[in-house]
Amino acid sequence: MLSGLSWVWPSNYATLVVLLLFCVLYVLGIQRARLRNEGDAIKSYHVIAFFSAIIIVALLLLTPIDTIARTQLFSVHMLQAVLLITVCTPLILLGCRDVVLRPLVELPVVRTIVRALTRPLVASLLFNLTFLITHAPRVYNGIVSGEQSYHVLMLVIFLFSMLNWWPLIGSVRELRNMSYPIQMLYAFFDGQPVDIFAFILVFSGTPIYTHYAIPAQLGISAFADQAVGGALLLIPGLVDLVVMTPLFFRWLGQIEQKTKRDDELREEEEAWEEEEWEGEGERV
Repeated sequence: MLSGLSWVWPSNYATLVVLLLFCVLYVLGIQRARLRNEGDAIKSYHVIAFFSAIIIVALLLLTPIDTIARTQLFSVHMLQAVLLITVCTPLILLGCRDVVLRPLVELPVVRTIVRALTRPLVASLLFNLTFLITHAPRVYNGIVSGEQSYHVLMLVIFLFSMLNWWPLIGSVRELRNMSYPIQMLYAFFDGQPVDIFAFILVFSGTPIYTHYAIPAQLGISAFADQAVGGALLLIPGLVDLVVMTPLFFRWLGQIEQKTKRDDELREEEEAWEEEEWEGEGERV
């Protein structure tokens, strides 16, 4: 089944440098948090989530999987993108707690840039426009013709997906202040452009990307490979629905708590008014 696939290891130095930089900054952030007696906020599962994501990214972008995705199977390229967007990014953001990120975010230049890029509309446009423009057939065929340009594309998608997820799960609260209804709307509308593109890939009936050299041993056509890639690209939309579910119940819980507080205040006011009336009656 795997015969004919390329097992050439890519020379993806940019991604290697970025991953090493992430690891160094993360370890330094944990050490600084512990020196400031804030290390208790970082649990073991946060660390496991972060480094699990780093390992998955390395497997996707630093192994022959990357070569197959660039030259032979479009479906593997989409598998790369989907795993980066829906698995690696949320795990990294889960691992990066407030106490780890805050010292970096509080740097003046970094704070200005981060505040601008994590605004919901900006973050969504950056990710969706970048993904759609770079996957336009002529643009994408030009990108995959060079190994380094393909590596830059995947790295940009990965980094922009962090901005895209930030309004929903970012740990620094000051940079994430949307109400639950707005978060649900963001999750729904943010995924629509990629979902539409996925449906085009599945139902176009003809292969859009023609440069892929699909091994004959696999016995699949170019369109079948593309359709599988489109089906995989529908997964982020399903993840958006999964994310919206807890947001909905949290919103209901918030409404319930507010209603309960209002009822308690009203009961207190009524009790106070009754005491006032009783006091006035006794005086009379």
